[in-house]
Amino acid sequence: MKRKLSTVLMATAMLSGVLAGCGGQSQQAGGGTPGSSSTTPNASTAAATSGGSGGKTTLQFWHSLGGKNGEYFDSMIKSFNESQNKIEVVGTFQGSYDEMVTKLQQAVAAKTAPDVAMLERAYIQMFADSDVLADMNPYLKNSGMSVDDFVPGLMGHSTFDKKLVSLPFNRSTPILHINKAMLDEKGLAIPKTWDDLKKVANALVVKEGNEYTRYGLSMPFDTWYPIAMITQAKGKFFNDAGTSIGFENGEGVKTFSYLKDLQGTGALFYPPAKDSGNIVNNMFTSGKIGMMFQSTGVIGSLSANAKFEYVTAFMPMDQVYATPTGGANLAMMDDSKSKDAAWEFLRWVMTNPKGGQQFVINSGYLPFTKKMVESQEIKDLWAKEPARKVAYEQLQYAVDTNKHVAWTQVNQEFNKAIEAIMYDNKDIQATLDNFKKETERILKQ
Repeated sequence: MKRKLSTVLMATAMLSGVLAGCGGQSQQAGGGTPGSSSTTPNASTAAATSGGSGGKTTLQFWHSLGGKNGEYFDSMIKSFNESQNKIEVVGTFQGSYDEMVTKLQQAVAAKTAPDVAMLERAYIQMFADSDVLADMNPYLKNSGMSVDDFVPGLMGHSTFDKKLVSLPFNRSTPILHINKAMLDEKGLAIPKTWDDLKKVANALVVKEGNEYTRYGLSMPFDTWYPIAMITQAKGKFFNDAGTSIGFENGEGVKTFSYLKDLQGTGALFYPPAKDSGNIVNNMFTSGKIGMMFQSTGVIGSLSANAKFEYVTAFMPMDQVYATPTGGANLAMMDDSKSKDAAWEFLRWVMTNPKGGQQFVINSGYLPFTKKMVESQEIKDLWAKEPARKVAYEQLQYAVDTNKHVAWTQVNQEFNKAIEAIMYDNKDIQATLDNFKKETERILKQ
């Protein structure tokens, strides 16, 4: 039994469906929501297997990509399997990010875990703390690679206790999506600051009688976006000691007061929690909102469905530009009996143009190695779709402020605070004070 495994199992057993930053609404919005066509096997029947057909080593790879992105993912695995005759990778869809975590926890305890797993980046620390993820530093070094080969803004959830336990794969950030035609019609510039954003959002509002028929701004229900704004106000989600929240100097109150002001004038449409990603996407493409905070992962679908000039921009700054990241990394399980083969596959994904690079081009996720960024294929893609280059450039302001082994439990409480403020009009300061107390209680456990 690995250290702290029982603690980790208890910590997330009840957290079905609760995850921010491309795990909840953003995952759905980014096209990463698992489809229903894949079959999810029992953990016990999907254990890592060596000595596959024809003498090949069979690797089990659990993931959370369904729908169109699942098809792109399957195509990548097929390309690897056809590129050599020693390793056969079997990709198995395991449901959403949080469903995947529950199944992986159970499999680790039963010693039936896969060789390679896709983990939403905020979950990685729990598994690293349980010492069940392999240290990839030696493999990286033996392959002539280093962490400097990867995009720095995507490496915040890769190294714990000096062990490299995951590498970025399907990654995204929140960004500002804009109906530029709507702004041009009013002679408005793309907002760069919170003050600009408030001005533009209010200018776009259309009210007919007592009903708003057009809003200036929207965003999915998700902790991702308030966290982004708190960091733009120079706050942190957790304090440096990891004992409490890190926005006690008014950054939280400032963020939610700003959002409530916009909501009160019709400048902000805050959607119902259920299916909020699809709701705001449809409102945006149908011209019912002019701007939205949403994942970079929706750029492809918005481009295809928007009948107007559609552009993206950095999330506006308050004191500074700042953005969290989301999506998932790939990890190698420490109990795998085929780690050399697992690394060979991961190395191919990271370095072969038919691997992760082609998946990025197909799916819309961010390029995660410097070699990808410098490739002619990515340069051609950005020339054709400049909105995607903006998303990459914003990574220079990436901040990971939600790193803590207790993140999932605290995130659940933060969701409750957002609901109280944005839906029930509860007092902002009192709500955040209560959230702080709950956070400190959880962090002491």
